[in-house]
Amino acid sequence: MKIKADKEKLLNGIQIVQNIVSSKTTLPILNNILMEAKKDKLKLVATDLDIGISCEIPVETLEEGGITIPAKRFVDIVREMPSGNIGVAVKKNNQIDIEGESCRFKLMGLPKDEFPKFPEFKEKDAFQIEQEVLKNMLRLTSFSVSHEESRYVLNGVLLEIVGDSIKIVATDGRRLAKIEKKISNPNQKDVNVIIPIKAVQEILRNLKEEGVVSFFVGTNQVLFDIGGVVIATRIIEGEFPNYNQVIPPPSSNKVGMDAQMLLSSVRRANLLATPDFQAVKLEIFKDKIVVSKTTPDVGESREEMPIEYGGPEMVVGFNPHLLIDFLKNINEQRIHMELSGADKPAVMRMGDYLYLALPMRI
Repeated sequence: MKIKADKEKLLNGIQIVQNIVSSKTTLPILNNILMEAKKDKLKLVATDLDIGISCEIPVETLEEGGITIPAKRFVDIVREMPSGNIGVAVKKNNQIDIEGESCRFKLMGLPKDEFPKFPEFKEKDAFQIEQEVLKNMLRLTSFSVSHEESRYVLNGVLLEIVGDSIKIVATDGRRLAKIEKKISNPNQKDVNVIIPIKAVQEILRNLKEEGVVSFFVGTNQVLFDIGGVVIATRIIEGEFPNYNQVIPPPSSNKVGMDAQMLLSSVRRANLLATPDFQAVKLEIFKDKIVVSKTTPDVGESREEMPIEYGGPEMVVGFNPHLLIDFLKNINEQRIHMELSGADKPAVMRMGDYLYLALPMRI
């Protein structure tokens, strides 16, 4: 293999794929990026066996072929090379020459035959959705994923497609986020898969504000084609909880308030939180809400903000992070929080989006 590539395009391609390269793997080949040159394209691939990612960049191919190269050293070298063209050539015994205008490196690679195969899917099985829509759906749900290894099926988001409806749901047992949209090209196949959070983060990193993403669902894998960046991930095996059981019917006890004011108030109260004393207290009156925090041996805070409310007065406590994560991700100026009591979940419904947070004792 022998190519010439523009430094910035080569660096961008390496950075797209190298995010999932693990430094803790026991297989040396997984520390490497696969490079394959064909015609005027260089294909770059990385995998950790659970997630694979590939992209193509334009190059001048002087000799077709392939090799795998240590990811971290390669990206560090290319980043520090002077601007302009970079030559990459494979020599005997898997030696790789990397040459710039005034400097040259040699790295030892591994044969491409040892690299895991990237999955392929049939085009006819594809679903399509606008990148901006999927990005928004994942942004509004993925923060609710559980990071406890013991709750394996909750370590990802549920992707559910029935007819022309697509739902994404995430929960960690203390909160739940659900969003539903329509897809324009439904096929006969219903989908119910759990996508690991690491893959979700990689998908989010590559989604843009425009264009279309195609995705293909296999037996135990899902593949996303995001404008030429292809991400394949294993799905999480297991049964996702029946989330509909925990969603209460709409309540008339709605507290209308400014979302950013509430976010700022809860963030300030959270400054006094400790691992043993996490809950922030919300006292709801007819025309105001009092956000307060009292932590023994630390201190206390209290502030008021105006609300619109016609129900009974009540006091309820929440883990502040359950409110902060929700409030900082939404774009709404005002929210309506449904509250049915100190031991009942708070529910926020905004069109096709729902967020539910369980209270804490105070």
